[in-house]
Amino acid sequence: LLYLLRGGGNPRTVLTEKPTEATGASRRGFLIGSGAVAAAAVVLGGSGQLIIRARNKISDLVLPKAAKPLPPIATGLETKYSGISTFVTPREKFYRVDTNLTVPVVDVAGWSLSIDGDVDNKLSLSFEDLTKMNVVEHDITLTCVSNEVGGSLVGSARWLGVPLQDVLDKAGVGSEADQILSTAVDGFTISTPLEVATDGRNAILAFAMNGEPLPREHGFPVRLIVPGLYGYVGATKWLERLTLTTYAAQDAYWTKRKWAVDAPIKLSSRVDTPRPLSTIQPGKTAIGGVAWAQPDGVAKVEVRLDGGEWQQAELGPDAGTEYWRQWYLPWDATSGRHQIAVRATNTSGEVQVTERATPFPDGSSGVQEVVVLVA
Repeated sequence: LLYLLRGGGNPRTVLTEKPTEATGASRRGFLIGSGAVAAAAVVLGGSGQLIIRARNKISDLVLPKAAKPLPPIATGLETKYSGISTFVTPREKFYRVDTNLTVPVVDVAGWSLSIDGDVDNKLSLSFEDLTKMNVVEHDITLTCVSNEVGGSLVGSARWLGVPLQDVLDKAGVGSEADQILSTAVDGFTISTPLEVATDGRNAILAFAMNGEPLPREHGFPVRLIVPGLYGYVGATKWLERLTLTTYAAQDAYWTKRKWAVDAPIKLSSRVDTPRPLSTIQPGKTAIGGVAWAQPDGVAKVEVRLDGGEWQQAELGPDAGTEYWRQWYLPWDATSGRHQIAVRATNTSGEVQVTERATPFPDGSSGVQEVVVLVA
């Protein structure tokens, strides 16, 4: 099922997973109201979409290989501890956040990427041009600014593409620009701080995800990915144009709506298992989840049971500082009601803050605490 929410102040979200009881009721009114619109869209546009999709099969696209391929990604903790998020998020389960009621369908043969604005050389690069450049792959976690503490709007994948820096160097960035204004094929804009996008992190123009071409829902044929920034300032899908400009001259879609200009992803952690308000059997089990700390990386994760002392959890495999870490803590669960809290520390020694903040205007913060019943 597709769930559309967060109109108005927050980015509209499309989720491909069943909502919890807590979220289902709040969305129900929107779903009923939008049902007629969705039905009309299917009647009016469905056949045309099918014809276009048939003519532009993504599966026919042959991907280049990275010049220096990464080793196979490690086996995650989910194989040992049921309930922990998979180390690699499957494409079909990766969260989706955008303003589109229908997914843009782009013919890769006619697509091009323009680089203009404050540059020495204006460029127009075809998909083939990009694939002939230095192709790289990186393991990167993406997060939406709308994600609440403990929320599901975060995912991790292996991305294949071209370094953003290489494309900018090819154009030659001028001396006045302080932002990259990226534009999607539907006119949607995102502004990315130039300094952050070119500071050495693995910012790329990605055309593949987990070994396959980008799905249309995730930006085919090319999307921008800047690790460490929330998606609304660093992850433009269906990318068509990069304009080197200034914040004084141009605002992007969400910054016009007073979301923060510079939005680094906040150090966060999440309990995946046991599920909040679930009932489990007494005995030996595991508390587990994921944590992320871009660009520094996760150094440790700690768990607190029933308000006691913080206990250090075991970390799962390491795929780099721009990727999340799985974690677990063995637990001999006793009957009764228990409260579980989790916090992460990054490699710079920064500890996840306890102060609660809502997603607006620059991302949520706070320590997640869940209640579990042991029968």
